[in-house]
Amino acid sequence: MAATFRRRLRRGAASTAVAALVLAALTASQSPAGARNTAAKGPEPTPADTPIDGGAAYYTDLPPLNSPVPPRGSNDPRPDGDGIVTGPAQAGIPATVLAAYKKAESEIRAADPGCRLPWQLLAGIGKVESGQARGGAVDAEGTTLQPILGPQLNGRGFARITDTDGGRYDGDRTHDRAVGPMQFIPSTWSQGGPAGTGWGADGNGDGKKDPNNVFDAALAAGTYLCAGGRNLSVQQDLDSAVLGYNHSEEYLRTVLSWFAFYRTGSYEVPDGKGVLPTHRPGANGTRDHANGSTQGRTGHGRGTGDTAGNRPQPGRTKPNGPAKPGGSGGGHTGSHTPGGDHTPGTPQTPGGKPTPTPKPPTKPTTPTSPTALQQVGDQDLTTTAGTDFTTKPQVRAVDAAGKPVAGVPVRFTLPGTTDARFPGGATTAIVTTGKDGLATAPTLHAGDKPGDFTLRATAVGRTAPAVDIKATVKAKPAPKVDLLTRTSDKELTATAGHAFAEDAVEIKATYQGKIAAGVPITATMITDDPDHPVQNDKGPYFKDPQATGDNKDKPLRTLTGLTTDADGLLKLPKIYTDTHPGTFLLRLTTPNGTTLTLKLKIAAPAKTA
Repeated sequence: MAATFRRRLRRGAASTAVAALVLAALTASQSPAGARNTAAKGPEPTPADTPIDGGAAYYTDLPPLNSPVPPRGSNDPRPDGDGIVTGPAQAGIPATVLAAYKKAESEIRAADPGCRLPWQLLAGIGKVESGQARGGAVDAEGTTLQPILGPQLNGRGFARITDTDGGRYDGDRTHDRAVGPMQFIPSTWSQGGPAGTGWGADGNGDGKKDPNNVFDAALAAGTYLCAGGRNLSVQQDLDSAVLGYNHSEEYLRTVLSWFAFYRTGSYEVPDGKGVLPTHRPGANGTRDHANGSTQGRTGHGRGTGDTAGNRPQPGRTKPNGPAKPGGSGGGHTGSHTPGGDHTPGTPQTPGGKPTPTPKPPTKPTTPTSPTALQQVGDQDLTTTAGTDFTTKPQVRAVDAAGKPVAGVPVRFTLPGTTDARFPGGATTAIVTTGKDGLATAPTLHAGDKPGDFTLRATAVGRTAPAVDIKATVKAKPAPKVDLLTRTSDKELTATAGHAFAEDAVEIKATYQGKIAAGVPITATMITDDPDHPVQNDKGPYFKDPQATGDNKDKPLRTLTGLTTDADGLLKLPKIYTDTHPGTFLLRLTTPNGTTLTLKLKIAAPAKTA
């Protein structure tokens, strides 16, 4: 199969009907690529409509005509992409790269289930952008062994983006270059996104956001694709997401071809053993992955064979006027694959029968706009600290006639006053309403902090008023205790004006002979009145560990917030004394009323001669 390595369309250069359709889809889709990036550090700001990869070069290799696995019947239980162990070499994905795609899918599914991101889409983009990190040339942590850099974005054949990172990511202090397995440009990585803080992500949990790491890059790409409340199971959202990655209709077709190919099956290969993209015979169009330069892509730029007449057009089964092998035409040329003619970007099923060419994006019709969000189900959500809410927050989007509205992205946002979280520790989740107008948030987990809070549901990009959902987290019931004992029988003594020994008092809590962990205990210095003991105002005392300034040495004779550890043990803080000698009482009390009273003996200081 002949393959080429061609440059992408420059923004604003296309004058054909295809380019107009692409731009219309971008405008209507509210793609995050259209969001204005933070001003770059260089003399020129990054253009507002700059795609994720800056419009740099990409591989146009297409999947083989034979599918990785035979077509499956409706009764085949295997899920897409799983269970296959053999197939064409192109179906093999390097192990670490494949793990990164699946990990990103899992994390985004938990944080944004309404997006429905399939890992095969990340694999399709990774194939087109970098040949799956150059065949899986990554270390054990997923970082590329050598930099993968795109061409210098100097305006000659590509976007013009002057340096925005001081060469930090791409080693270039004059212009930006796309970086890493998913080919992010530096300004997009560190300054893009709705908050202007970048699309960069930490996918491998090492505390860094590195575009050269396939785990970080895959999670960042997935987050971008899902932005703006997209539902990638909807063709319109899928197209706009991919086009936001690169503003090229041919790029869209190529990515969707690999996406469809991987969905029919794939398998894992060792790192470094993945199939590398190839070049069209006679075209010296290689990407130098050591320094990021592109060399001699003769015949693939504007005005040199890459005209509207030579580019594959929507709905055609063959390119118009294919170029000769080794020539300067812009279409796929060279070898003929058994199974019939194959349009670039069009996946085929076994037997050479072509599947329909992906339709170019068209300007979407404006969906019905919701006028209100309505809470559904329990009006007050309640659970116990440390547990999941049994009822998921749910709202319905309706129009002015009260009818449900589908396809509305709804953002559920937790306030900063609670430690409750969505899966993955997220404080927000975006879910798209279904045909019934319902948007159901992911499972909400209560933290350790009891109290009330309000969860807000907002229709993203719509004028419908937000809905506040009340939630309550109840304190955990205190563990039962039927016995408190001291772990030592040594007499507790001190001299007036001096402190008791460190860790002088250690107690153990049990219930029916078993350890009682996590038991709250209150320690109080009490009077010796057997009928009505109250807090003492003299004798031994604690110090408030949270106090500052003049209050840090202030006597504290009731101490709360003490809890037994996993072994049921508790060591009391240091006990101080004032000038009063005598025998004093310390009482320890649990929430269920179990008590232990200890005697503290304070001797008068020795008289000096």
